[in-house]
Amino acid sequence: MFTGIIEDLGQLARREHLQEGQRLWVRTVLPVAEFPMGASIALNGACMTVVAVAAVADTQVAAADAGATAGEFAVDVSAESLRRTTLGDLGEGDAINLERSMQLGDRVGGHMVSGHIDGTGQVAAIVPEGESSIFTFAVDPALMTMVVEKGSVAVDGISLTCFNCREDRFDVAIIPHTFAVTTLGVRKPGSSVNIEVDVMGKYVAKLVDAAITARLAVRS
Repeated sequence: MFTGIIEDLGQLARREHLQEGQRLWVRTVLPVAEFPMGASIALNGACMTVVAVAAVADTQVAAADAGATAGEFAVDVSAESLRRTTLGDLGEGDAINLERSMQLGDRVGGHMVSGHIDGTGQVAAIVPEGESSIFTFAVDPALMTMVVEKGSVAVDGISLTCFNCREDRFDVAIIPHTFAVTTLGVRKPGSSVNIEVDVMGKYVAKLVDAAITARLAVRS
């Protein structure tokens, strides 16, 4: 599980093609030497498993702590994940939101995020509003049935509060800090993003659908 609070804005260092899927190497200032093999980490909101780590000699990356030395870690992305997320669209050097899995006792600064992407959406519009920006995301209407006004949604793994929900889109307000430290700072209208709706909404929708189906079956 994750919280939707991004720890680092990493970069895709390189990709390796596997028989089915791809291995992605990601550069980060997170302490990769402390990553246990098999650890979970979210890449743009998609939960992946660490399969290798490597130091990067004499490499510096821009970070909040100036001069922090980068390392790299690798994840294997299945063909299914490539189909269902935007990870297959990443180019070398592209920014990636990174969040390690939460530990028991951690503060949940955002909301409970599973790292299981429900679908992709597109940036429909970006409108400045004072120091902030209003992002409009267009998504499948089927997903919007589980998105509620002032509810939580994860966009590229970022915990956000949605409003002005319509049939196939919703708005979020992005403050300057979030714009600066996440992939939203490089997104443009037309950019694709990973979407995960609130897990509670998925369970409610499943229960309601089952109840309606059962009632219709009794009446028939």
